[in-house]
Amino acid sequence: MIYLDNAATSFPKPDSVREAILACMREAGGNPGRSSHRLARRASEVVFRTRQTLAELLGVGLSERIVFTANATEALNLAIKGILSPGDHVITTSLEHNAVVRPLHSLVRRGLELTTIRTNGGPIDPNEVRRAIKSNTRLLVTLFASNVTGTVMPVREIGEIARANEIPYLVDAAQAAGAVSINLAELPVDLLAFTGHKALLGPMGTGGLYIAEGIDIEPLKEGGTGSDSPSPLQPEALPDRFEAGTLNVPGIAGLGAAAQYILERGSDAIMREKLSLSHRLEEALCEIPRVRIHSVTGASKRIAITSMTVDGMDSQEVAYRFDRDFDICVRGGLHCAPDAHKSIGTFPEGTVRFSPGPFTTEENVDAAIKAVRRLATG
Repeated sequence: MIYLDNAATSFPKPDSVREAILACMREAGGNPGRSSHRLARRASEVVFRTRQTLAELLGVGLSERIVFTANATEALNLAIKGILSPGDHVITTSLEHNAVVRPLHSLVRRGLELTTIRTNGGPIDPNEVRRAIKSNTRLLVTLFASNVTGTVMPVREIGEIARANEIPYLVDAAQAAGAVSINLAELPVDLLAFTGHKALLGPMGTGGLYIAEGIDIEPLKEGGTGSDSPSPLQPEALPDRFEAGTLNVPGIAGLGAAAQYILERGSDAIMREKLSLSHRLEEALCEIPRVRIHSVTGASKRIAITSMTVDGMDSQEVAYRFDRDFDICVRGGLHCAPDAHKSIGTFPEGTVRFSPGPFTTEENVDAAIKAVRRLATG
């Protein structure tokens, strides 16, 4: 089997990820922060070490500013719903994933005002953000990189505008964390949501939210944290304030091993290899009749995602045929980002998406090229 669906979830994982999960379940089976026995202490150490490793990878000075969540969707909901109130104004873009779009639209029904900056699939002009700001603008929300087009947003420029206007800036880094170098000590980003199971190469059920100092948000949930137990109120201190309930310690162990793998191999080096494979694929696809490429192939800043269609063929059917006839895993459809497909003119059919990973080979890509050629010309 050839796996080219790493934008959905990375596969395979580094061996160290699996080993860390198994070791945690064998040796650190206690509940972190809840007991004083050795198994609980070991579990707490797992959580602490992973938080430290993620802080190193993302350029975060204080590791407690990273709170663990089940995924990027939960992190985005925490940030969006924890900071906004009826009557507030939010600025976002037309490339966003439903993990941003749906929470925002749920708040629109309660009185939120929303401005969506349109794009044809490429990055937005930061000046449009500046022009969209109102007196009641409370939040800017953009993705870091698109899961449909591979576009990388001008995060630094948008963040500088946000800082100049004292507006918090939330970045959805689901596709970027682990894929591109992120240094939050230098980037003007106030909130950054990430998932563990995509480019970070960790297990499903892991993710987190970085919260800059001075940013005040309300918890999405309250409950036991193992700290300040006599109080009926949620603790104020991070990360406990946002980590009610038992954490996914085995998953967090795997995430820590994955982050360490990326630190050692280098996210930039991994991305160069993946982009080389994407370029190889795209150069060949351009020569195949009926094939149209919809991702940002010529962009100076992009991630390794190729979206394409075959004239006269449904994208879901193409993806199914890839699996059935060629033993290749790709993704067809709207990729949970219908607005992005409206922006590039592929709604409602969607596209077929190829996303190589750190273990993808040139032979894998060549097999995909052969499969596209057979489907398009057969």
